[in-house]
Amino acid sequence: MGYLASAAQILVNFAFVLLISLIVLRVLLQIVRANFYNPVCQFLYRITNPVLMPMRKLIPAWRNLDLAGVLLAWLLCALKLYLLYVLDGRHLGLAGLPLIALADLLDFLLMLYFGLILVRVLLSFVNVDRANPVVPLIYQLADPVLRPIRKRLPAVAGLDLSPMVVMLVILLARVLLVGPVLDFGLRLSQGA
Repeated sequence: MGYLASAAQILVNFAFVLLISLIVLRVLLQIVRANFYNPVCQFLYRITNPVLMPMRKLIPAWRNLDLAGVLLAWLLCALKLYLLYVLDGRHLGLAGLPLIALADLLDFLLMLYFGLILVRVLLSFVNVDRANPVVPLIYQLADPVLRPIRKRLPAVAGLDLSPMVVMLVILLARVLLVGPVLDFGLRLSQGA
């Protein structure tokens, strides 16, 4: 692969990860019912509404889950993967692409939560300005994942071990859930 193809792969990956991040964060913030008046939420709504609102007319939300946003994130993952394979000079059969894109989206979501929980832990050790609009969003996104473990796992010497347990579960889910889905998608793709 040439230098230009490598540079193009970096640019494609960066652009699509940015787009997928915007969509996934909007979906997650709707699920946790984040404060709409938060400037970060308003930015996400403003930037994603032109694409998501027309899609929502065709694909309504289910409870708090924005199905149009999930579909858009999945389609963006599929397009990203297809472009990356083309730039690499490899063939990606369309039969396995939906599963590969699903695995990629699940992996993205798991790693996003890994990062959110890590930042949440770091924020608990330092004195941060709670007025910063990002801080409450990190807590709102991470706490629903940490809360069930926190209820079942007592604090040891005043230390909350729930982030460590959740991060371990995330890493195991990448190996035991995302890995097999990705492998099956790749096998389907090569068999086509």
